[in-house]
Formats: sequence, C-alpha cells, structure tokens
Amino acid sequence: MQTLIAWVVCALVASVVSQEVLQNGGFESLDHWDCWSPVQCKIVTDSHSGAGAMEVQNRKKYWQGPSQYINVTRGTGYEVSAHIKLQNDRGIGHRVELQVVFEMTDGTHEYKRAASQEGTRVSDGWIHLIGLFYVPNKDVRLARIHYQGPEEGISFVVDDASVKRMPAGAAAAGVSSEIDRLRRSDIVVQVNVNGNINKGEVSVRVVQNKKSFPFGAAAAATYYNDGSKTAYRDFLHQHFNWAQPEFELTWSYIEPTRGKTNYQPCLSMIHGLRNHGMKVRGYNLLFSDGVWLQNWVKALNGDELRKVVHDHIVETVNTFKGLVEHWDVINENLRGKWFQNQLHDPKYDLEIFRIAHATDPNVKLFLNEFGVVANEYLTNVQSDYWSIISPFLLYVCVYILGTSGYFSSSGVPIWATELDVVASDENKRADFYEHALTALYSHHAVEGIILLSYWDKQIWRGDKAALVVGDNLQLTAAGRRVLELLEHRWMTDETHNLSAGTQFTVRGFHGDYEVHVIYQGQERTNLKQTFTLGNAAHTVNINIS
Repeated sequence: MQTLIAWVVCALVASVVSQEVLQNGGFESLDHWDCWSPVQCKIVTDSHSGAGAMEVQNRKKYWQGPSQYINVTRGTGYEVSAHIKLQNDRGIGHRVELQVVFEMTDGTHEYKRAASQEGTRVSDGWIHLIGLFYVPNKDVRLARIHYQGPEEGISFVVDDASVKRMPAGAAAAGVSSEIDRLRRSDIVVQVNVNGNINKGEVSVRVVQNKKSFPFGAAAAATYYNDGSKTAYRDFLHQHFNWAQPEFELTWSYIEPTRGKTNYQPCLSMIHGLRNHGMKVRGYNLLFSDGVWLQNWVKALNGDELRKVVHDHIVETVNTFKGLVEHWDVINENLRGKWFQNQLHDPKYDLEIFRIAHATDPNVKLFLNEFGVVANEYLTNVQSDYWSIISPFLLYVCVYILGTSGYFSSSGVPIWATELDVVASDENKRADFYEHALTALYSHHAVEGIILLSYWDKQIWRGDKAALVVGDNLQLTAAGRRVLELLEHRWMTDETHNLSAGTQFTVRGFHGDYEVHVIYQGQERTNLKQTFTLGNAAHTVNINIS
C-alpha cells in the first residue's frame, strides 16, 4: 500500500490556494457569523486552537447552526475545512456537516453538501471535516455556508473553519473532473404541469438508492455465519455492494486433509450476501507460494500433482458456478513459482487458467498480485510485469488485473482487490483512505475497489487499518470518511422546485434512482418513477395534473 499512497499523494499533491474566503474562521469572536433564533451561540475557551471557539445551543431542527455569507465565483471549486465537537449525543451517532446554499438572481436555490461525517459521538472529540464544493455555473446572488446535521437538541462547538478557492488546474479539481467524466451522466427531467397547479408548490426529488460502481470488502465466514455477529453482517450489507471471502475459498481451508472437503461455510455466506443484493468475487483457487499450501499437496509431484490440482479447480469452480463473478486463479504468481518448480514446467500457470476457463467460460479470471510497485525489491519485476502477464492475456481468457497497489498503463481493466492503509492516527488514516479511494475512483482503468477488511477484530493489521472497532463496530474517523465518500459525496440526491422552470438537468452518479414529486408538501406517490443511470444520459418525463 506504500506505493499506492505515494502515487496518490503525487496525483493529489496540494496546490497553492488563493485567499481565505471565510471571515473569523478561528471563532475568536461572534463577528461575521449568524446564529438565527432560536439558536444560541457564545464564545468559549474549549477550542481546537487559538483562544476561543463557538458553542452552539438551543437547536430545534437538524439544519440549524451558525452560518456566514461568502463571496464565490460561478463555476469555481472551493476547498472546505472545519472542526466540530458534539457536547451531547443521546447515546447515538450523528451526522455533522457543512452545507452551502446558493440563491440565484432568478430567486431559485441550490444546496451543496461541502463536507460531512456520519456516526459522530461526544467520545470522538474534535472531528475534522474536509471536502470541496463547486459553485453552479449560474448567476449567483448570495452564497451561505452553515453547520448542520445533528438532531434537534444536540449542542456542539465549532472552530478553525476555512473556505479557499481552488486555482484553475489544481490537481483536486482535475481529479474531480475525471470522476465527473467517468462516473456520472446527465439526468434530464422534463415536467408537464397542468395550468391550475402553482409551479412554486411543486418540487421534484431525484435520489440515488444504489451505486453501480463496485465498492466492496473482504468478508469472514466465521463472523458472517455467527448468529451473534449481526452488527458485522449488517455493516457489510448496508455499506457495500460487493464482497470477497477472506480465506474460505482457498484450497487449504477447503481441503486441509486430502479427500475431506468442506465448502459449506463459504456457500452459506455467499448465499446470504447474494440474498442482500451483493455480488461476490472468488479468492482464490491456488496460491503460487508454497508457504500457503497444505503439507499433503507439497508431498506430491508429477502427474499425480497435476491431477489433484485439476480436480480441485474443476470441483471448486463448479461448486460456485453462478455464485461468483470473478476468480483470482493463481494468486501472487510473481512471488512464488512452487507449482512450476515442482513440475519443472515454467508455463504451468497457463494450464491452470485453461482448466478454470474450460470449467466455467462465463466467469472472469484474474491475475492478482500485491505490491507490484510497493516494494523496492520488486522494482525490476515491475518493469517486466507486462511481458510476464501477456501470455495469460493472449492465450487464456484473463479479464483483468487485481492488485493491491497501483499498476499503470497495462491496457486492461484493473480492480483494487485488497486495499488497506495503515496509520495509528485515525485522522491521518482517514486522509489516506480518502486519497487512495479518490485516486482509484478517478482512474479510467479501475472498475472496482475491494477493501482488505474494515473491522479491527478481522483485519490482520488490527486497529491501525480499521474503519470500525469493537464488538459494536464503532466508526473510526477513517470509517466516517470512507462512508461520507461512498454514501454522500459520490451519491446523488437533488431536489428542484419548479418555480425555476419545468426542465432541469441533474448530473448523477451511475446507479439506481427514484424520482419523487412533492406537491404542497405531500408526495404524489402515483408519480414515482425508477430507473438505472449508466454511461448514457437518461430523460425523465413527468406529467402533473
């Protein structure tokens, strides 16, 4: 993961930003900030930095919090940073966020979530919100940024807020542009309104309820199939759309003793995952390194070894046919050549792929390797990697490369299949995860991202790489950041009032959508529509009478 982070840092290297847009972002006084009734604000000494911070109390609605009008330029991006700390939480986690409201010269409004984190509690202390927003390419009369999110009655303290314009050509803007180009398409909404209906009383909400891009995690059948681990299963079902068995499909797990196979733990888990609408990768048919092979396999050679390998692949692929979308066929074949050496056949890897493809021609076959560019001792191997994998691409139906580090310009699609980052400081870990996910998501060759794991009790690196910790799977700062990306920043939810016009365009992330029509505060359920947005633009026609 080291090189992935290094590459990400190069891709997202911070650019010099222009002058600060906010005034009194250090909250040393109440100047320039509005706290509209009934909200009560005062300066306190419990600050993140400096002498003062602002305490916000007596909130009656989730959207109430301090705000400030800011001067912005149409079509321009701005970087946002702020700190917030809850003073009470009622025993549950809360969303905290910064939202920007734009009022156009024609009187219409647009709302942009600039930064957000889920599941915030008092015990988290100071939370660092970071994000960005883009000003609509329209004539903006007023723009206002404000804190919001926690339920009514929840008090909080804010400090160290900043809004800075991103210069033209900034790396972050370029990445955002690539994400927009690759992962979003236009949703054109056309509404026909009966003359007796006041258009100003009609709003149309376009909301995404499922993403198309694969975001997944490794899953352990030991925990998934344990009836007492409902929190583990629920987290996986709720936040990811793909999964990858951790070790339960490996040969040593399936057949530790020759002739005694056990597929049931993984079958039970995969059926459960698929019943929740998730897709599954198969990891893996064989390890190249003998360290991971059973002793009874390592005692074999010649035709007997070939037959045992053939039978294992055929039986395993047939058992899971139609249940997995991918197979990592020969795992980490740069690091180990046990089968080739044992059989004195340098091209035996090709035979393994041919067996898998003949058994299930429809499943996608993977070469999977970690640290291709992450470790200095593999530098020479990296330069030759394309020549190494070319025979697989030419002679056996290898669909894709799976790698836990970045591999450039191979000419084939890429999946990041075992992504993790390590940092003892959970806020730094959050930054690293954001950098890595953003860089991968903005890369044209990347078709899916699978996290190595997310729970400190499952992931081998422990809490230094975890998104959630403890028996209750409490979110870390890294977990909140990842979910903010996956479920807010890279999802679409826009509401448009028809006073601005009966046709509008939403730039939506690819996935499944619902369209809701609200008239005089009530939804017209008979007008609800659903659709799936892909690479092509989609038109929604609505007739209201």
